[in-house]
Amino acid sequence: MASNPKNTPGAVEELPARGEPEHLPHAREPFPEEAGEISPKQRARGYFKAHPHAKWVLLVILLALAVAGWRLWHYYSVRESTDDAQVDGHIVPVSARVGGTVTAVNVDDNQQVQAGQVMVQLDPTDYQVALQKAQAQLADARANATAAQRGVPITSAAANSQLETTQAGYTAAQRQTQAAQAQVAEAQANYNKAASDLNRMKQLVAKDEISQQQYDAAVAAAQAAQATVARAQAQLAAAQSQEAQARAAISAARTAPQQISATQARAGAAEASVGQAQTQLEQAQLNLQYTAIKAPEAGIVSNRNVEPGQVIQPGQPLLSIVFMSNLWVTANFKETQLRYMKIGDPAEITVDAYGGKKYQGHVDSIGGTTGARSSLLPPENATGNYVKVVQRIPVKIVFEPNQDVHILRPGMSVTAEVRTAH
Repeated sequence: MASNPKNTPGAVEELPARGEPEHLPHAREPFPEEAGEISPKQRARGYFKAHPHAKWVLLVILLALAVAGWRLWHYYSVRESTDDAQVDGHIVPVSARVGGTVTAVNVDDNQQVQAGQVMVQLDPTDYQVALQKAQAQLADARANATAAQRGVPITSAAANSQLETTQAGYTAAQRQTQAAQAQVAEAQANYNKAASDLNRMKQLVAKDEISQQQYDAAVAAAQAAQATVARAQAQLAAAQSQEAQARAAISAARTAPQQISATQARAGAAEASVGQAQTQLEQAQLNLQYTAIKAPEAGIVSNRNVEPGQVIQPGQPLLSIVFMSNLWVTANFKETQLRYMKIGDPAEITVDAYGGKKYQGHVDSIGGTTGARSSLLPPENATGNYVKVVQRIPVKIVFEPNQDVHILRPGMSVTAEVRTAH
């Protein structure tokens, strides 16, 4: 009787080969571990069972990534940056204030100059002559003013003395007129008596009661009395004429206040002439000083367009000075970046030159208009072809003190990053 291998103790049960169909009628499906197939979830469980500390390490890594992500989001959420920025500064054109011939040019392009340094010299000869003329005119005006001032008290004293003299003369003329009138009255009375005596003598001589000699004496006496009346009347007329002249002299003398005022006015005009001459002298001195064209402030020379021997006119531009003492950054931020930005926010400026050198600053001001609105040809959105574009607004950022900004130049490209507080 043949023995069954499956029933033999110690016999090994033969399993069907992988990939071969199972012909056993009641065979079960093998477990994944028995079939050699393990799922990722089971593999992870097995790894964590084999390494119980691995889950804590993974938790720490995930927590670190979350913190790093939050810090990264917070870093960029409070910062606004743009590379549409450049260094700006004051570039001042220097022009001639007076005309003349250039005798010397002491600077060249890109040269450092100090405040007050003579850059261009004009021929000062004409202005020196004008200064001497102004000095002479001032001396003449001062002499005239001195004479006019001294004439005021003299005129006042003379006018007052003349008034007193004319008043005394008028009083004397009045008295002479009164005396002449008395003489006329006396002469008229004598003439009337002589005429009466003559009339009586006529009657008496007709009757031969008196002699012809007595009658002739009476006629002579009447004629003499008549002549005396005529002479007294002439003296009265002369006295009245003198009185009228004295009255006219008083009227003229009474204009003394007006004469004094006129003299004082002439003295004032002389003083005004002194002031005018003084102003002309100061202008001549300024014009002479303007022949030396000096640097208004320390900076760097740029755009020099003047040469020795050139004849220039007042107001003609000669060169430009770039002020290095006051530089700032103009950053053109998008309008959507200005939501939380305000004046005083700190900023970091990265200069493209010098290997990305960094500077610290803060927001000084925000522009009143967009760059497009302040351009030469601003856009007109009412033409029917409107396309919405995000606009940019210039923001002025100033440097913090105690930084070597002297190496910067207006126009350099920078990247500006502003840290907002929200």
